[in-house]
Amino acid sequence: MMGAEADCRVELNGESSDGRALLESHELIFRGDFRLRIPFRTISSLTSEDGRLTIGFGDTVAVFHLGEKADGWANKIKNPKGLLDKLGVKPGHKISVVSLDDEGFVAELRTRTSDVSTSRPRSSSDAIFLGAADKRSLDRLPALRRNITPGGAIWVVRPKGQDSGLKETDIIAAAKPHGLVDVKVVSFSETHSALKLVIPLDQR
Repeated sequence: MMGAEADCRVELNGESSDGRALLESHELIFRGDFRLRIPFRTISSLTSEDGRLTIGFGDTVAVFHLGEKADGWANKIKNPKGLLDKLGVKPGHKISVVSLDDEGFVAELRTRTSDVSTSRPRSSSDAIFLGAADKRSLDRLPALRRNITPGGAIWVVRPKGQDSGLKETDIIAAAKPHGLVDVKVVSFSETHSALKLVIPLDQR
């Protein structure tokens, strides 16, 4: 799951609906009798009081009745995690970037750790970022598994959208026979998502 979620009631423009709210990395979504998608960048006001999260955006105000979760969600909206934090990259980590043409991301990685390789996967990597556009890209998973530490991760970065040549289920199916399980999904960018694969605890 990419973010937090909660069953709640939302008030909007004189209407009220029960439904499910999802707090993603850069937007808040609600699905009920009406639907809402509120990008964080459009939020003009935000308060949390007595279990109610009140959000102003544009000319509209929405009230999310979240109970004890309201304060925590408000904090996450006000102080969203950066990409490297969401990906678990720490100072001193050994990182390998494979088939991922994203100079901005590599530059950001190097602000966190100097041990970044973009030429080939290195042994004992704490994390490997694999750019994958189709199922053939996943043929590298067995070799990449051998190049991560027992507690390391392979992040498969793929295009978002239903028209993508690679679905999340394709990655999970390809990973399982090679002793890799999926544990987390992160919004990598506006156009790409990243699925985290790790070695199961009983195989480390």
